[in-house]
Amino acid sequence: MRVLILEDDPELGPVLAGGLREAGFAADLATTLADADLKLAVNGYDCVVADRAVPDGDALELVTALRASGSTLPVLLLTALDSIGDRVAGFDHGADDYLVKPFAFAELAARVRTLCRRGQSTRPALLHARDLQMDLPRRRVRRSGTLLSLTAKEFAVLEVLMLRAGEVVTRSELIERCWDEAGEPMSNVVDVLIGQLRRRLGEPQPIETVRGAGYRLLD
Repeated sequence: MRVLILEDDPELGPVLAGGLREAGFAADLATTLADADLKLAVNGYDCVVADRAVPDGDALELVTALRASGSTLPVLLLTALDSIGDRVAGFDHGADDYLVKPFAFAELAARVRTLCRRGQSTRPALLHARDLQMDLPRRRVRRSGTLLSLTAKEFAVLEVLMLRAGEVVTRSELIERCWDEAGEPMSNVVDVLIGQLRRRLGEPQPIETVRGAGYRLLD
């Protein structure tokens, strides 16, 4: 799941991005409305986390523009503006959630994960492929009933493969869904991660390489 963060605080912004990456998200950081607009036009996101007050305006402008365009992209406003009027204005402009600073990061990550799932309402809570089972809400993967220990990035890649079980998923698609602008799309980062994931899953190997195309999870 890929998240766009709009936060101009030079200390908080990188902390938010780093924390969400550790929680298993791909996270891009924008510091202005113009920067956020550009990233939204170029990349696909599952959720936006936005501070209200940024140098070139109010994030409510961003939410209003998204809703006017017909976008249902979930937006969480993360702001120090904590009055009832501020909260009401956020929801009236189309925000899906509102979290006041200071906040507990675990709560932020949980809210973002919920919004991402809401934006993909057709996604089931449990994914199955052969003897693999993925519990999305609990972030657990089992193979033949045995609980596996996966890193956040391994979980994210396997989630994409399981959602597309039986189909070829290209390296560029995996980068788009599981890495952010801090990733290295020109390196062999995907191949290395797939190698790690294969070792975690064990034999018989459920992930096959489709030469010249990408990877496929056997179903």
